[in-house]
Amino acid sequence: MDEALRRKLAFWLLCCCLMVFATLVVGGVTRLTHSGLSIVEWQPLVGSLPPLSDAAWQELFAKYQQTPEYLKVNRGMSLALFQRIFWWEYAHRLLGRAIGLVFVAPFAWFWLRHRLPAGLKLRLCGMFVLGGLQGAMGWYMVKSGLVDDPRVSHYRLTAHLALAFLVLGWMLWTALDLLQARGDGPSTAERAGLGKLAYLVVGVVFVMAMSGGLVAGLRAGLMYNTFPLMDGNWVPPTLLMGRPLWRNFFENPATVQFDHRLLGLVLTLMIAALWVRARRLEPPAVAGRAIHALAGLLVLQVGLGIATLLLVVPIPLAAAHQAGAMLLLGAAIWAAHELAR
Repeated sequence: MDEALRRKLAFWLLCCCLMVFATLVVGGVTRLTHSGLSIVEWQPLVGSLPPLSDAAWQELFAKYQQTPEYLKVNRGMSLALFQRIFWWEYAHRLLGRAIGLVFVAPFAWFWLRHRLPAGLKLRLCGMFVLGGLQGAMGWYMVKSGLVDDPRVSHYRLTAHLALAFLVLGWMLWTALDLLQARGDGPSTAERAGLGKLAYLVVGVVFVMAMSGGLVAGLRAGLMYNTFPLMDGNWVPPTLLMGRPLWRNFFENPATVQFDHRLLGLVLTLMIAALWVRARRLEPPAVAGRAIHALAGLLVLQVGLGIATLLLVVPIPLAAAHQAGAMLLLGAAIWAAHELAR
């Protein structure tokens, strides 16, 4: 594959990454503004158009008025207030559809012109399938809040988030593969160990982001709004009160928030160790910049998380914290990719 084609493909995938990032940010705001249940149908094609008349708005509003969220939480809501929450969910869904179009059209063009090697075709097909599953999981998540309880399943929310992060990470790694040739510098056992640590950091960032999904789904950020203690305790008294024991780690808000804090501490220690070892081993310049970016974004992300907690989850800070998780994952992938070269 010639260099010009590699750069075109990488640029296309990076544009898709930016769109996934934007969709996740809007999705976070949609959740925080309780807008996600405002559209009660999944219409991938017809739903691309917003209501264009008063009659269309009234029809959509009438459908929303039959949902548990309206009946139990927003009874008496005006059409104007409904429109506010509608537009957030509509924007989230529209961005998701736009990603599909921006991905599929160039993919088909490159494929039909025989510009894609077999290995890359397989990767891109996998991304397409994963992206489709992510969209389907989004609707499956919304359906869980349209039955009895006007809150979506935190399991489905976290699965929806996980698939989005996997798509983002896979696209970014592939784009970096296209931009940077492998095996272009000497390696040592110590540098190989540094690369393994970077891979572990990627895994822990992902797990921590998923624990953040559980925190969001259970609204665990609205309790224990102190730091570093949790209302005067290092370990909350309700940590393992649920039975069976394993359910505490997924359904007990106190345990879920405690785990999120603990993962933040573990990640801080790991990235600090990576940064210190990199300073000693002096990896290639680009790898060094990636590690510096990772350390800087960690400081920012920890600060955003603490501020979000102390201020009881204001929407701008909470959305920035979710965006920070994606940036941190991107930096971890960049560092791991550079150290694996």
